Amino acid sequence: MNLLGVLPFAHSLLTSAVQPGDTVVDATIGNGHDTLVLAKLVGETGVVIGCDIQASALTSTEARLQKAGLDKQVSLFQIGHEKLATLPLFVNSTIAAAIFNLGYLPGGDKGVTTTGKTTIAAIEQLFNRLKQGGLIVLVVYHGHPQGKKEKNELLAYVESLPQEKAHAATYQFINQKNDPPFVVAIEKRAKFHL
Repeated sequence: MNLLGVLPFAHSLLTSAVQPGDTVVDATIGNGHDTLVLAKLVGETGVVIGCDIQASALTSTEARLQKAGLDKQVSLFQIGHEKLATLPLFVNSTIAAAIFNLGYLPGGDKGVTTTGKTTIAAIEQLFNRLKQGGLIVLVVYHGHPQGKKEKNELLAYVESLPQEKAHAATYQFINQKNDPPFVVAIEKRAKFHL
């Protein structure tokens, strides 16, 4: 297939936005796959800030990073992504890119999900720390009731972003069954805050 799947596409966006030495955020570390990608992109001189509300996510991510020898540049926090602004490391940084995988932790409790309210709060905090040209990439899993609600809230919010402040785009397969995930990307255009 010549079209990239949603996760490879999301990672290609990160690759285009992140340089060695940058500071980046994995707002929903889950099992650590995106955290590992970010750690490789920022290299030894960069910083990855990762957060998740579930302790099991931190444990599996730490193990994945240690196995790859990429744990030194990563700081993990057991908090919801809507609380990024409480972290001094975040507040004192300029962010090059961030990624979210919305929904629930694969293999985890399906009752613990991201929500539109917390995701939008995190986007606003990230946008205000994002460098000009920086990206926020969201992989939206909406095949469950809370996911559908979050998708609708997220799209309404992103579509309302002023075009002089941000470019916003989606990437999705439109002929697949069972609510396939899709990507929402937000690029900061200028030194504005939301």
